Amino acid sequence: MAINFANNSSLANITSLPTSISGGGLTLVSSQTASASASLEFSMDSTYDSYVFKFINIHPSDYSINFRFNLSTDGGSTYAVTKTTTVFRAVHFENDSNAFLSYDGGQDLAQSTSDQGIGGGLDNSADANLNGTLEIYNPSSSVFVKHFIARTNFSAPEGGCYGFFVAGYGNTSSPINSIKFLMQTGTIDDGIIKMYGVA
Repeated sequence: MAINFANNSSLANITSLPTSISGGGLTLVSSQTASASASLEFSMDSTYDSYVFKFINIHPSDYSINFRFNLSTDGGSTYAVTKTTTVFRAVHFENDSNAFLSYDGGQDLAQSTSDQGIGGGLDNSADANLNGTLEIYNPSSSVFVKHFIARTNFSAPEGGCYGFFVAGYGNTSSPINSIKFLMQTGTIDDGIIKMYGVA
């Protein structure tokens, strides 16, 4: 096996990698900006082994509702993939009156086709928003279930910081080829969702 060397003698001076070394990292595939949108949908294919979604300043139209997603195996004709998930949250109020870490049994799913919450109880005040990520692994597999992990942070109606942690899987061996993001009620009033492929 041949050893590949960079073209320069110092890491600070490296300007290129040998052709056999991949740069890796995230590749921006798609970006959508919400504007009173009922939902934002993205298509996935077998180009990448996993996809990462970045949520930037997601703002709901309605008060104290959930930001959610669902998966499709038929190109978005239906969003009803069976899911099993686990959810916990870390909370700290602005006035320091309450702080806790807890399992959130009201947000998890057990073999359900319902939308999965990835941020529960969002504030719709003018300066309130949700930010975070969701990664889905090997969605094009025709053998394995489709695992995903989400981590979001948002301001809540009580005047607090909520850290939301979700993990689970789509219990299907069929390829997942579309994902939809939406609010529990109302619209995604504002915000950006970017989809990246993991090289």
